[in-house]
Amino acid sequence: MSQTDTVTPESFKAQLAQLTAQMAGRPLDDELGSWLNREWGPDSETYAELKASCIAGAEAGWLCNREGGGIRYGRIFKPTPELHGFSVDVVDMKDVVGPHHMHPNGEIDLVMPLEGDARFNGQPAGWLVCPPGSAHHPTVSDGRALVLYLLPEGRIEFTR
Repeated sequence: MSQTDTVTPESFKAQLAQLTAQMAGRPLDDELGSWLNREWGPDSETYAELKASCIAGAEAGWLCNREGGGIRYGRIFKPTPELHGFSVDVVDMKDVVGPHHMHPNGEIDLVMPLEGDARFNGQPAGWLVCPPGSAHHPTVSDGRALVLYLLPEGRIEFTR
C-alpha cells in the first residue's frame, strides 16, 4: 500500500493535533519559530512525516484542491478544539508571488521544498512564524514548495 492510500484527512488531522497541542497558548514569535525548528525541523522524523502526508494528500486530491493565480491551495480544516483553535491550509507554489494578506493573530508556516532550492519568503525548509499583525505577499522562489499554514482562529485578511 502506498503513502497516498494510507494518509487520510482524518489521519492527517490527528497528526497535526499532536503538534498544535504543543503550540497552543504560546506567543507567535521568533522564539516559537526557533523552538519548532529545533524540535521538528527538516532533519526530524516529524517533519518527514508531515511532508509525506502533505504530498500524499495533494496527490490524492484532498489537499491543494483549488487553483488560482498559479497556486494550488485549500483549507483542509477550519479551527476546532481538536486542533487547538488552528485552521489548516496547504498551498503548492512554484516561483510565484501570492496575494497580499495580513495575519491578525499570526501565522505558523511549515516550508517543504519539492523542487530546486525552494524558499518561502526567503525561508528554506522548516518552520517560519509570522507574529500577530504581520502581513506579506507569500512568495516561493527558486523552485516549488508545499507550505502548510496554521492560523489561530483561522484568521486571515486579504488586502487589495
